[in-house]
Amino acid sequence: MRKTMRPALVAGLTVASALTVALATPALSSAAPTPASLTSAAAILASGGDLASPEKKDIAMQLVSSAENSSLDWKAQYSYIEDIGDGRGYTAGIIGFCSGTGDMLELVQAYTNSMPDNPLAKYLPALRNVNGTDSHSGLGQAFVDAWQAAAKTSQFQAAQNSERDRVYFNPSVNQAKSDGLGALGQFIYYDAIVMHGPGNSSDSFGGIRGSAIKQAKPPAQGGNETTYLKAFLDARKVIMKQEEAHADTSRVDTEQLVFLNAGNLDLHTPLKWKVYGDSYQIN
Repeated sequence: MRKTMRPALVAGLTVASALTVALATPALSSAAPTPASLTSAAAILASGGDLASPEKKDIAMQLVSSAENSSLDWKAQYSYIEDIGDGRGYTAGIIGFCSGTGDMLELVQAYTNSMPDNPLAKYLPALRNVNGTDSHSGLGQAFVDAWQAAAKTSQFQAAQNSERDRVYFNPSVNQAKSDGLGALGQFIYYDAIVMHGPGNSSDSFGGIRGSAIKQAKPPAQGGNETTYLKAFLDARKVIMKQEEAHADTSRVDTEQLVFLNAGNLDLHTPLKWKVYGDSYQIN
């Protein structure tokens, strides 16, 4: 399986605390909607689609999986786990939770809170110890086996879905709606936060959005949607090229820009694209 990785979150910072910081900023605000944002959301639903709808969300999961796992079968990735040698320890599950960046620890903790008697619970101390490093200390093959065993259960699959939504999907989609973006723009934000992580550093989702806004206004600020999304993708490519693991920008060039240049702002099917030279289609 080919996996591309987002940059590590701040070493030693848990996803919960990182998200608290991120959600306190305009870039990832989940505050109660204002009348203006409600009006914007209504316009989106009328003209540009809602990525949170079941059909669109499944499309988003397939698009991400094509880039992260070379497969449209995103539900087969619950059991995925390996160390790809990128300095982030183990990468696993439907969104690439990493033992070295905090989100895997938060996932296993949330799973254990709801299901105390699970095969991963005993690895919580080890996950705390390796957070911020690429170490396998206290984990190893036994942990890999436990992850794959847990992934066969509906409870752990639900836990992965919940953490994906809490940390990545909901914040990015909500921000996109606040910016006046339709389903394609919402997906572009989601794919960016999956790879680059939440936050406001220059190489995070918030930093990329900030760079884009300096070049073009989003629709909610009176700008043109296509012009703004091209600015966002340009800003993202600058960051991608700064890290070897992300230097191949085909998930932007031969996927997202293909949809954008075709004017497919509501991400309607059929969709045809390429990632890393491989062709995919959703009818």
